[in-house]
This record gives sequence, C-alpha cells and structure tokens, in this order.
Amino acid sequence: MKEILLKLFEHQYLSRSEAKEILVNMSEGKYSEPLIAAFITVYFMRSISVEEILGFREALLEMRVNVDALRDYNPIDIVGTGGDGKNTFNISTAACFVVAGAGYKVVKHGNYGATSVSGASNVMEEHGVKFSKDVELHKRSLDNANIAYLHAPLFNLALKTVAPVRKALAVRTFFNILGPIVNPLMPKRQVLGVYDLKMARLYHYIYQESGNDFSIVHSLDGYDEVSLTDTFKVINKQEENIYTPEAIGFARARPQELYGGSTPQEAALIFDSVLDNTATASQKNVVLANAAIAIQTIEPALGLQACIAKAREALEAGRAKEALQKFLAVNG
Repeated sequence: MKEILLKLFEHQYLSRSEAKEILVNMSEGKYSEPLIAAFITVYFMRSISVEEILGFREALLEMRVNVDALRDYNPIDIVGTGGDGKNTFNISTAACFVVAGAGYKVVKHGNYGATSVSGASNVMEEHGVKFSKDVELHKRSLDNANIAYLHAPLFNLALKTVAPVRKALAVRTFFNILGPIVNPLMPKRQVLGVYDLKMARLYHYIYQESGNDFSIVHSLDGYDEVSLTDTFKVINKQEENIYTPEAIGFARARPQELYGGSTPQEAALIFDSVLDNTATASQKNVVLANAAIAIQTIEPALGLQACIAKAREALEAGRAKEALQKFLAVNG
C-alpha cells in the first residue's frame, strides 16, 4: 500500500488491475484503518479515472454475494451517489416505493448515510427492517410488495470493511462513486443521481459499455437527484434533456423544504408523511419527479407527463404506502 500511496501522491493513476487488487486486499483485511483512510483521502484531492473505477467495480462485483435469482424480475434501482452535502430526506428511497406502488419491480441497493443524517439503510432500520442475505426472502418481498432491499455491507465484505473509516471521515469518498454501480444484482435498469456533471459523464461512459437501460439525473445546483430547486439534466440511452421544474408541471422547491432533519428519526417521519400523502407539496413533488424518471426508464415510449401521472396515482391512491406495508410485513 505504501508504494501505491507514493504513486498517487505523485499524481499518477492506477491501472485497472492495481485498483482491483487494492479493493480485494481491503476486503481481506490486509490494510489497517489508517492506511485505508490515507488511500481514501487521496481521492479528496484528485479525480478518479475510468480505469480505476472499473477496476474497483470489477473487484467488488467479483466478491459480491450472488443474488442472480432475482434477475428474472428485471427490476430497477433508484440511487444517488450521495456526497452532495445537501442532507435531503430519503427521496430516492421514497421514490422506490412509489414505483413499486405503480406496479413495477424494484431492487434497492443501499447503505447507511456517510455524509448525511439518513441513508437508505437508516430509514429502513427506523421502520424495523431486518437486513438479510436470504434470496428467498427477497423473492417473497418482490412477489408481495414489488420491492426488495439489499443492505450493501451484507453483500460485499469490502463495503463492510471500510464502513467505519467512511463514517469517521464523514465526507464524500470514492465509495460514493462506486456504490451505485455495485448493486450485487447488477440490474439492467437503473436511475442514478449524481452531484456534478463530470460524474454524469463518467457514469454515462460506464453505462454505455454495459448496454443497460439507465437515466442519469443531476440538478444543476448540485443535488444528486431531481430536486426541483433548479434546472436539471437527464441523460439516458436515447438522448440528453434539460428541464426546469415548471416545464414538467411542478412549482420550484426551496432547498430548506427538502431538508432531512437532524436525526434519522426526523428523516423517517418525513419519509412516512410522503407515503401517507400528507407531506408538503415540495416534499411530495420531488419524490414524484424522481419516480417518474424511473418509470420512463422502464417504459421509454411513455412521455414524462404520463409517467408523472402514473407516479401520482400510485401515491395518491395509497398504493405506495401499501407497498411499504407489504414490504415491512416480509422484512420486519
């Protein structure tokens, strides 16, 4: 590791094979926490190359727990990189339940918040979810509720190994970049939120190589989701589009209206209010917008307004909340 660190300090890049070997060694406990922290810190000060991210990803996917039995459902994942510093409530997780309520299959891959109060796994735990590697349980969850949840550290030892260091650093790391593309299911459909346009280009290259159906979203004021606080970009297999909130029928939101609170408990209350359809207009609208992008990723022939209508109907008719209730009955 010392040789690798010296190489990085000299602003050299790793080869794909070097990057892969490092992640394998991390997972096998070959590096101390200070060495891991030093390695992660390097990436605060330099950009990550495509070859490096592909090497890291290859290592993580080779070491993943096998959940290929869930592939027959052809589900979608909705995920953000995190690290945008906005501390929003659990928008993408709520959007997953709206999409499930609209009748589509979702396999959400998530973790505890490292740079925000509440990550997806925090809000799941607040609802009494017991994380599991049991594929049969996840199949039942998909059959009954249209959604399954994969807690990242259970499905990849490397992610578990670095979790204490990430939590202690409490800042964006390259694991924020890796998280969305190491879902152990390797779904063929995914919505990914990124915090800057450079990241959007990086992921666009990776997704084009995979041939998957995808939508990459970025709000131009720095959110890693469709925040409705500003103009946002959507990149998919077919095209790139820029939208204003008003152009798709939503009032512009204020950043403070999306705040996730100061504790996981507060974030969970906001999450519940959205699925109960009692949230503020801005909280509800931002979830609908992200759910609509997911529906359009699944059904690209549908216009965005039709997808928004499907999401709205699922939420307002109570089917999103019903999906949550059924999910908790299986996973609680």
